[in-house]
Amino acid sequence: MIVVVGQFRLPVDRLAEAQDAMARVMVATRAEAGCVQYNYAADLLDRGLIRVSEVWESRAQLTAHMQTAHMQTWVKERAGLGLSERAITVYEADVGTPL
Repeated sequence: MIVVVGQFRLPVDRLAEAQDAMARVMVATRAEAGCVQYNYAADLLDRGLIRVSEVWESRAQLTAHMQTAHMQTWVKERAGLGLSERAITVYEADVGTPL
């Protein structure tokens, strides 16, 4: 399994506009082969901070995801929205166990 965890920041005055774009990316990505989870979530204590979490069956599927049309569109949209402080890390993991 491949786990992706990170965060980015959006200007507070652009959050409503960004929500629609992020929702479109989430819906499209969740339909991709190999996507186990794909989430954006607003940090409750730090307005404008968006948390990212993803789980993929393989690195090849994550790589393919980055080349999709919806991701290419999102890359352009997020730049226009003022996305900053993007820090995303990819980890290899086992299948995991419930905590």
